[in-house]
Amino acid sequence: MAVHAGTLTVTAIDSHGLPVGDAVVTIDRANPLAAANTHYIDQKGETFIPYVEVMHPGDSVVFRNSDHTRHHVYSFSPIGAFQFILSPGESSAPVVLDRSGIIAVGCNIHDHMIAYLVVTADQAQLTTGQGQARFDGLPAGRYTVKLWHPQLAPGRPPMSATVDVPAEGAAPALPIALRLLPDPRSVVDREHLDY
Repeated sequence: MAVHAGTLTVTAIDSHGLPVGDAVVTIDRANPLAAANTHYIDQKGETFIPYVEVMHPGDSVVFRNSDHTRHHVYSFSPIGAFQFILSPGESSAPVVLDRSGIIAVGCNIHDHMIAYLVVTADQAQLTTGQGQARFDGLPAGRYTVKLWHPQLAPGRPPMSATVDVPAEGAAPALPIALRLLPDPRSVVDREHLDY
């Protein structure tokens, strides 16, 4: 008996038609990976790398400090509150995240530093710099696609659409246009300007 599988490609674009990276695209199918993974968020150049990380319930996260300055990493999220003071070269203890949701992470010393942990039980992909997320090997059927990005207006639900994936081949590409707020990481730190 032949196994049929389809492909779904989602493209995130901004209001000017430019590709949007770091958008989390989920489809309403359970994550096929059963084993828990450890994810690493580094701090380099007073920036969290990566900006957005997709995780699944049961996964853990470790924060590394590759800078030459101290960082105070924290989150007040109800699904994953933590804080670590990390000197240069140090790493945090692993934090296990058991519940789905979005966790904003900051640095109490450097206000411009921000990252997001997106914990979901659904299949999820992060869009590339070309704004694309691709799901292969999908059974035929109708899927609900949701897209979230940190620069969407807060308090609003993720963008969503439905798409039919054929038994073989690719579904029509699904473009989703986003109206994004300015990147909070590029806000000028006036406290340290010489004026």
